[in-house]
Amino acid sequence: MLGGLHPAVAFLTAVLFFLVGVWACGVTGRDLGVADHGAMVWDEVAAFVLVLAIVPRELAWQAAAFVAFRFFDIVKPQPVRYFEQRYGGGFGVMFDDLVAAGYTLLLLAALKRILL
Repeated sequence: MLGGLHPAVAFLTAVLFFLVGVWACGVTGRDLGVADHGAMVWDEVAAFVLVLAIVPRELAWQAAAFVAFRFFDIVKPQPVRYFEQRYGGGFGVMFDDLVAAGYTLLLLAALKRILL
């Protein structure tokens, strides 16, 4: 749960952030002349809101989620790298982070199953 939000509200917030991000990252990337400029962080914020909507509301899980998400976002294992190269514009900028969020959630689900 993200803060005090119901998980459904947090999920809808993540969807809204994603849709706004497709537009905003597309416009910003075009104006800066670099599709996924390092100064643009909305893609990471939107994807991580989705992660926080799902992970347990405990600092240890949220910290693990942050570290895992940053790892997958930086390393870009397949198919994250594929999607980053395949899709352009705002959608491409946003979608590769969504895939990294998916990897994060899979890893944390596996860890939770092993640990608990």
